[in-house]
Amino acid sequence: MFLVSFYRSTVGKKIIMAVSGLIGVAYLVLHIAGNLKAFEGPESLNSYAHFLHGPANEVTWTVRVVLLAAVIFHVLMAWQLTQRANAARPVAYRKRQPQVSTWASRTMRWGGVLLLVFIVFHILHFTLGKLDPAGAFGLVDGSGGRDVYGNVVASFHVWWVAVFYLVAMVFLGLHLYHGAWSSVRTLGYAKPSANPLHRQIARIVAVAIWLGFTLVPLGVIVGLIR
Repeated sequence: MFLVSFYRSTVGKKIIMAVSGLIGVAYLVLHIAGNLKAFEGPESLNSYAHFLHGPANEVTWTVRVVLLAAVIFHVLMAWQLTQRANAARPVAYRKRQPQVSTWASRTMRWGGVLLLVFIVFHILHFTLGKLDPAGAFGLVDGSGGRDVYGNVVASFHVWWVAVFYLVAMVFLGLHLYHGAWSSVRTLGYAKPSANPLHRQIARIVAVAIWLGFTLVPLGVIVGLIR
């Protein structure tokens, strides 16, 4: 079957990885828009959180299913492509130092592992409350719902939580920069150029997403969100 052959091919795996990565980028942009509501105050962020976690919100659950599938395929394709690359290269070649690669490309694999750990931590921390360093997951706001704003503020006052998030966002920016422009190239939309436009756009997108996620913990640290 075509789909089976496509999945098994190296090109097919790269395309699946590219598409799943771009789905992740689209989700991150939406996620930032919600996170920045913290600067508008408790009512704004809590109302947004209550909407997302409402039991009847079918759109949210659809997004979660699509995003989960995208993450699984992205990680799986990355692992399988790495295994194929390692199997295809002689040991001596693998030990050579990179000459023209960027730091973003050289940190893709280990940065990706860190981001996977971060995603699990983030879900257990803010979504499920299984990890609650600040002891604030059970806070309740004036409407009787979860006080997500209070949890965010309390959590980022725990120094190691704030540091972990800030470091993870640096690697997210690097991952996005290399992943975004290489995804466009993989999908065949990049034209040969000494300074390709898609790389410049990838840089802008990566910096914007990094900054958007970094602003909230920094806002808590400096007292703009309190």
